[in-house]
Amino acid sequence: MATAAPPIDTTIRTGGPNAVEAREAGRRRWVLLLASLISFMIALDALVVTTALSAIRLDLHAPIEALEWIVNAYNLSFAVLLLTGAALGDRFGRRRVLVAGLAIFMAASIACALAGSAAWLIAARGLQGMGAALAMPLAMALLSAAFPPQMRARALGIFSGITGLALIAGPAAGGAVAQGLAWPWIFWINVPVGLVVMVLVLRRVPESREPAAALDVSGVLLATGAVLGAVWGLTRAHESGWDSLEVSGALAAGVLLAVAFVAHEQRAGAPMLPLRLFRLRAFSAGIAASFLFYAPMYATVFFLPQFLQAQGAGPLGAGLRLLPWTATLFVVAPFAGRLVARWGERPLVVCGVLMQAAGIGWIALNAAPELPYAALVPALVLAGAGVSMAMPAAQNAVLGAVAPVEIGKASGAFNMFRYLGGMFGIALLVEVFTRFGSLASPQAFTQGFSHAMAVGAAMSVLSALAACWLPARRKGW
Repeated sequence: MATAAPPIDTTIRTGGPNAVEAREAGRRRWVLLLASLISFMIALDALVVTTALSAIRLDLHAPIEALEWIVNAYNLSFAVLLLTGAALGDRFGRRRVLVAGLAIFMAASIACALAGSAAWLIAARGLQGMGAALAMPLAMALLSAAFPPQMRARALGIFSGITGLALIAGPAAGGAVAQGLAWPWIFWINVPVGLVVMVLVLRRVPESREPAAALDVSGVLLATGAVLGAVWGLTRAHESGWDSLEVSGALAAGVLLAVAFVAHEQRAGAPMLPLRLFRLRAFSAGIAASFLFYAPMYATVFFLPQFLQAQGAGPLGAGLRLLPWTATLFVVAPFAGRLVARWGERPLVVCGVLMQAAGIGWIALNAAPELPYAALVPALVLAGAGVSMAMPAAQNAVLGAVAPVEIGKASGAFNMFRYLGGMFGIALLVEVFTRFGSLASPQAFTQGFSHAMAVGAAMSVLSALAACWLPARRKGW
């Protein structure tokens, strides 16, 4: 009588549990590498043109108003479409929409490099921001989906460090490329890098989406209009005046559309941003703290190179003098990410933003035209280390508060409020600067700069107060 064949051990086929774990670890490393590279490229392009504007002005015969919009067109389209990108990724697949965003980003980079007029460059920069808005929140969502909660904080720390490096290195990189080659190469570089990243994403990153996700078209339109009104008003306030019809009308329209968005989301069957998420302490406190500490961080990045140039440094030299800040972001953020699992998010965010407040506050108190650069280095290190602690912890609090199927929505919301915080910080501190100083002389610039940095330090303290509402370390970590 024939005997039954023994059952097949599936671990033989797969190479055993250790082989499965090794493959899973390799997949996570690829996701982390590619998500960080995408974030770096997108963040770099937000600021890389700032030190090349003089060359662009001469080449394209662009007035100062056009130069402002060469920067703002990217930022504006990026901000208004972030939630839309997250919603499209949930509906059609995060990897698929991410690759589509990269394709748009590369096509727009080619258009930027070939621009023969300021109007062409502005339009291409707007399209570039659209591609970035599709890619950025989905890169973070894919990263969060790939790592379990106990490993996510460390991964986000590495991700934050690389993103922060791009934010600070952007002006130096733009100055180096414009000075060593020509300004179109700022955009040509994106093409080969983007092609390689697209191929690797398709080969190495698994698809993820929200099951049976429906696209909330009305929510997308209302959110886009609300953010557009707010960003337009903040962007134009300095030039047109806060009491102008253009600015007050844009801000009022943004508020009304935001109210309509909230009312719609409360009734929608499949909302693009479930408002119940804001009832979660970790989510709402993490969003509030991030808004308040990104505001002075972006504003400091905006003002500090100008302060250094007022002291006599060139554009490239000013960018290189930010390297102490860059180095701390790159080194401290991954280390801070590991500490989240041990201590929780609250102490790292609170301590980090208070360190940022101390560093910015020191600059505010001691800024002077003749201030030696060496005296700035400790303040830059302190502020950079502080925000490096806070960034991954705040991200982990927001993304860890939601269910895996809502990571895309949480990522879009986090990035949108982070960017709006930066826009608000720049607008507010520019207003403070113009009230107390001017560009007329190094002394006049320093006077306004000191007052602006003092307000930035105060905003960091408010961020620490918001972070105190974060829940304590979760049990089981």
